[in-house]
Formats: sequence, C-alpha cells, structure tokens
Amino acid sequence: MGDNVIKTKSRDFAIDIIRAYQWLCEEKHEYVMSKQVLRAGTSIGANVAEGVRAQTKPDFYAKMSIALKEASETSYWLDIIHATDYLPDEMFNDLNDKCEELLSILTAITKNQHK
Repeated sequence: MGDNVIKTKSRDFAIDIIRAYQWLCEEKHEYVMSKQVLRAGTSIGANVAEGVRAQTKPDFYAKMSIALKEASETSYWLDIIHATDYLPDEMFNDLNDKCEELLSILTAITKNQHK
C-alpha cells in the first residue's frame, strides 16, 4: 500500500511541477531555475517508479534514497524561486506542502532499510 501512495503522490507532484515550469517560462520568462526544479521535481517520481519495480530490497532502498535526495533538491529550488519573487505565495505554498509530504514519506521509507 505504501508503495502505491508514494507512486501516486510523486506522479501527481511531477505533473504539478511540469505545470509550474510551463507557467514560469510563459508568464515570468524564467528558464534557468525553473529547469532545475523541473528536473529535480520530476525525478522524484521516476526514481520511485524504478524503486517500486526493483528486483532486490537494496535496489528498492537505493532508488527511494535517490528520490529523497531529489525531493530535497526540489524543496531548495522551490524556496529559491519563491524568494526571488518568481513564484507567487499561493503556488509556492501548494507545491511546497506537497514536496514536504513527499519528503516525509520518503524519509519514513528509507529509515526502514536498516530494519
């Protein structure tokens, strides 16, 4: 069940990130930081999808750990883009809340690797 939740949430988040990237390019003409958040934000779900299909537990945890690192990077870029006034408060708050939720879930998953 946990795998399906993280897979669904990370996929939905990737879609939100893609839409934010499109908005940043079209409305704010911002192409550098938005590309960073696009890459990191969509990589979370890609790594989760690979991890869900992993053949071994170590491979599963390796992919989930990478997803966690990508979520951390996404959080960083969201903060920077918001702090430089490219991302409005409402959009930032929505994306940041979802990113924090992914961070919490992925942290819980990766903590279990040592059990």
